[in-house]
Amino acid sequence: MKPCKDLAFGFTALVFLAGCQAGPDGGASDGTASTSEAPEVVEIPVTTDSEAALEAFRAGQQAMDVGRYQLANQRFENATATDPGFAYAYLNTAHTSASAQEFNDNLQLAARNLEGKSVGERLLVEISATYFANDAEERIILARKMVQEYPNSPRAWLTLAGTQSGLNQHEAARESLSRALALDRDHLAVHFAVWGSYLFNGPKNFDRAEQAMRRAIEIAPGEAKAYENLGDVYRAMKQLERAREAYTQAIEIDSTLSVASLKKGHINSFLGNFDEARADYDVGVSGAVEQNRITYANYRAFTHLHAGDPRAALDELGQLLTGEQLAGLPESQASGAKIFTLTNLATIALHHQLLDEAESILAQRARVMRANAEQVGHTEFSRQQEANILLWESQLAARRGDYAAARRKAEEHRTILENDHNPRRFEGYHGLLGLVELLQGRYSESAEHFGKSDLNKIYVKYHLALAEEGAGHLDKANQMFREVAEWNFNSVGFALVRQDALRRMR
Repeated sequence: MKPCKDLAFGFTALVFLAGCQAGPDGGASDGTASTSEAPEVVEIPVTTDSEAALEAFRAGQQAMDVGRYQLANQRFENATATDPGFAYAYLNTAHTSASAQEFNDNLQLAARNLEGKSVGERLLVEISATYFANDAEERIILARKMVQEYPNSPRAWLTLAGTQSGLNQHEAARESLSRALALDRDHLAVHFAVWGSYLFNGPKNFDRAEQAMRRAIEIAPGEAKAYENLGDVYRAMKQLERAREAYTQAIEIDSTLSVASLKKGHINSFLGNFDEARADYDVGVSGAVEQNRITYANYRAFTHLHAGDPRAALDELGQLLTGEQLAGLPESQASGAKIFTLTNLATIALHHQLLDEAESILAQRARVMRANAEQVGHTEFSRQQEANILLWESQLAARRGDYAAARRKAEEHRTILENDHNPRRFEGYHGLLGLVELLQGRYSESAEHFGKSDLNKIYVKYHLALAEEGAGHLDKANQMFREVAEWNFNSVGFALVRQDALRRMR
């Protein structure tokens, strides 16, 4: 969850604790809890008879709290190696894993080792099990049970905040994080969650996000991730040079923090310093752990999109699929890297109407996704993969002008998801119908559908702006184009539309 807006750190999209989707306090105006005496903290129990395993677990939790997921994963694996019955450690291994298969395998190990464990540990496992089934309603019920069971646990309130934010209930999430801060105003994971909410979720407040990281730096002045996150705040504030300075400071504190070099590359891409950006990306890729190298290398290819050369971007991304970055990765991790790269390739090809190329890319992507689903061996995961494949096939049909086929595939996608207990389950479906209407010049109908889609995705917001512009709602469209152009968080979609959004701003 990442500075998740422009990085995938493995399978942490399922992490419901600290990260991009958690929210901040709704209490005191300075972003911290009240200074009145807090009740005694009673945390979710951590059940193990091994002191060595507990020490490794706590070290992993500290790393996880600040977004150091690979380091956390190693420490949780050390904990389970020392205590093979350590359910909580298996659970956190799942949430810091680099693939869906590793997530599922470790979640199953956690579930099989719940005998004799606490109510809180059982609830955490049950909450995690809702992700494959896309059951957000059950997830929030379980999270509320958690805070009822452990009302004086900051991590229980953090868990509830994550589930609320995942349903776009950001004000409720902020209130939950206020409760967590009232219990422990020095809890790093909560401050990182405060940062993420005000930075990425509406209503945004970049001053509050900055305050959260300033407080994190006071608590842990040697934690480079806090300076990295401060750089993200400055990006959002459109202070790109200041952001680059913060990333440089993070690297000075911790030279192994390769993601900070990557983010310097983002800044130089936005500034048009493409040679400098590629040099920064090269440093980031060379310093990354193996499972991150191909992901980081994708962002290097995006420099060509920012420079207006999609062919060069396609060629560089295509080379990654046969390059050394995949060598030596476990198949489950290689599958995730391939899917990420193929998704970016498909987005570029579709955007630029290279439709035969897009069809070939999507066919390869579908094969990799189905093979990965077979490896994971979870029926619900396979179902979600099929829904995703249909979503992309519908986009291809729409771009070809075969609107009947696009609608048919969109309806198949909707049917697969219609019984999911998640109020956001049809966001992709509405995005598809929005595209179909947009390409036919039915702008008001398009805007209505895009308005029900996932506007957290900057590429979707750009298309909603196009629809509003076409419908003659120029003030509304101009505001959206400005939001897109000034987003400053890198992704294939942002790289594709930033320049056009800047051009369309009035």
